Amino acid sequence: MNREPRTMQVADAATASRAPENTPAMVKKIGKTTYKVHVHFSNTSTETMSDKIKRMLKNEIQQM
Repeated sequence: MNREPRTMQVADAATASRAPENTPAMVKKIGKTTYKVHVHFSNTSTETMSDKIKRMLKNEIQQM
């Protein structure tokens, strides 16, 4: 059995090429899988992160 860690790629090449090198990233290893998540915030957004999370939770509850 292969014991090398696996890396999951979820973005296509076009999306990945748009992320600048200095983009913040979070790396989390769960079992043998390593997840690397790049963070991007819109410069034109009028909604705070807190507002967005509240909106998403409200929408999730409404779908139940």
